[in-house]
Amino acid sequence: MTQPHATHVTPSTQDADGTPAGRAPQGTTPAHIPPADLRATLTAELGGAARAWLDQALDEAAAHPGSHGPISVWELRLAEAGRRCGPAHADAARVLVLHAAHADPEALTRVYSQGTADERRAVLHALPHLVTGPDALPLVEDALRTNDTRLVAAALGPYAARHLDPHQWRHAVLKCLFTGVPVDHVADLDRRARADAELARMLADYAAERTAAGRPVPEDLHRVLALTEPARSSHGTADPHGKES
Repeated sequence: MTQPHATHVTPSTQDADGTPAGRAPQGTTPAHIPPADLRATLTAELGGAARAWLDQALDEAAAHPGSHGPISVWELRLAEAGRRCGPAHADAARVLVLHAAHADPEALTRVYSQGTADERRAVLHALPHLVTGPDALPLVEDALRTNDTRLVAAALGPYAARHLDPHQWRHAVLKCLFTGVPVDHVADLDRRARADAELARMLADYAAERTAAGRPVPEDLHRVLALTEPARSSHGTADPHGKES
């Protein structure tokens, strides 16, 4: 695999004022919405000209999937999506084009490596719909090395939740705290953080460093730290001999 370069619906990747995505509820990005539902929602929100463009782009991608020559027609449509559908809907449109084209890890890597930050983000959102195994993890890892907060947020969707190993995942959570990406973007956070003693240690160390430097501790850190606490039995704490206290 070629190594990439180091970057909701509601369907929007920006807040109403156009600032980078903030605390979007889990499940509102294109990564969390089945493509059929994503298309239905997007079609309902687009105007007539944009709907016609999207229908044509998806038909072309379905008719000519994969790679054809130096660049496929569906790759050209990825570049047009922002202008045709508007910035608020571009991520969703690009994900649908990638899905219609049945883009495999090689094609996704090419688009990610050669594309704009917007196109890279769409590739990350498309991963859970297109790649079942860990083949596309280098794209997630690359995005997590950047300081582009929108790429970091997109990288931590369902695909990363399934395939990042515990070490990488813990550092990804810390990356969110370092860069100000709300942990709401971390898919499956509750399950993966539960009773994770090593993550708790890392969070405590980071909080201590911030406090010693006279800097505030992010509120999200306290939230994740609470998730790492071991579950308590509703019937009391059992002692080593099986007796309850």
